Amino acid sequence: MTTVSKRTVSLPAEQSRYIDELVATGTYASASEVVRAGVRALQERDAAVERWLREDVAPVYDAMLDDPGRAVAAKDVMASIRAHHALRLKAKPE
Repeated sequence: MTTVSKRTVSLPAEQSRYIDELVATGTYASASEVVRAGVRALQERDAAVERWLREDVAPVYDAMLDDPGRAVAAKDVMASIRAHHALRLKAKPE
């Protein structure tokens, strides 16, 4: 069985009302369940960010270190973004 650790937390009124609403509508059985779901969501998000950094960012970073010629200058990136944005604005119906 999982050991439970009791905590006392302070929340803004808006968040407290939201928890009460989730319990009142039956979405969750208790405020503790709402908080546990929130912590699980944070853990999942943090794990996803870590996975993205490890699987996507780190290999690209390593590749750039191995071959710096692959890099694109910041001014060129910004020029491309500005051009793309200008095209989108131009194509946007008024």
